[in-house]
Amino acid sequence: MIPLFKVEVPADAADRVTSVLDSGMLGHGPLVEEFERELGERLGNPRVAALNNATSGLQLALRLAGAADTPGGEVLSTPLTFEATNWSILASGQRVTWVDIDPDTLNVDLGDLAKKITPDTRAIMVVHWAGNPVDVDRLTSILDDAEASYGHRPVVVEDCAQAWGAAVRGRPLGNHGNLCVYSFHATKHLSCGTGGLIVLPDERSLRRARRLRFFGIERDADRVHADYDVPEWGYNFYMNEISAAIGLSSLAVVDERIARHRRNAAFYDAELAAVPGLEPTVRTPGLESSFWLYPVKVDDRPGFMRKMAEAGIAVSVVSRRNDAHGCVPQAARTLPGLEAVHDRVVNIPVGWWLSEEEREHIARTIRSGW
Repeated sequence: MIPLFKVEVPADAADRVTSVLDSGMLGHGPLVEEFERELGERLGNPRVAALNNATSGLQLALRLAGAADTPGGEVLSTPLTFEATNWSILASGQRVTWVDIDPDTLNVDLGDLAKKITPDTRAIMVVHWAGNPVDVDRLTSILDDAEASYGHRPVVVEDCAQAWGAAVRGRPLGNHGNLCVYSFHATKHLSCGTGGLIVLPDERSLRRARRLRFFGIERDADRVHADYDVPEWGYNFYMNEISAAIGLSSLAVVDERIARHRRNAAFYDAELAAVPGLEPTVRTPGLESSFWLYPVKVDDRPGFMRKMAEAGIAVSVVSRRNDAHGCVPQAARTLPGLEAVHDRVVNIPVGWWLSEEEREHIARTIRSGW
């Protein structure tokens, strides 16, 4: 079976992890700080804080955004995402207001989002789904208009879990003035086994994030004499040395991995452009995807998935529309863009592990119909 996801640890990761084990320092230490410096250099923004996972990062971002200051406050978000995005909003004591999606890109419909911003909107969660970035420059303009209308500017949290390597008009995500959260889960482009990163827009929020990831305690506080102060309670969200060791190894190979995803995506764009009953997502100039996934919209999705399984090709919906879950019945609303595509979307293998023969087999199987 050709896999949809694959985990492979770089060759030198075992030696790095062994060195950590031999050091006796397994919690936050010098490797985490080295990893943070390397990540900041790659992103072009040194204001980063490594975390135990991206879900923690989303909760921390909402706390930094001030959303948690108002229990039951409104956060605008997309229903087409992995549940971690929206359950982080619920875990922060907020309520979700669903924004429709753009059927062409599967990302949030910025026109619908603009209409739904109100004086009650505490924060906006945008997801760069499948690695395809939302136009955050256009979003900035929308927020300018909202601020002019309401005298209030909601803070934006970018869920970049699938989008390491993505860019908007040449600038990596994390450089547009928002709170951004990356995932380093085992299946992501850049992997720590488990881990995450929050990218901050200013030094004040960076200092606060680094305190809050460790119970609100300054890491260099003198805790021997039990007279240190915690002015603001925090979480147990920090990254450990083992995750950082794996992440440093992954950094050495991640650029080539993303390049291979992009080459595979370009191959599919050409080979599947005219297949009856299949519609690819739209490519937008200036928005450079990392192609963590390659979603397509197909007629008769069950039939398509059966045909692919019979050909030894793993495909998946990956995530169910979040607004259909029983834990958010109060948030239901009409979303015509989502309704048009939610039962058509399926993801095919696009990863760095594909051989040219496997890639051709996938395209040929799809072209033969289902």
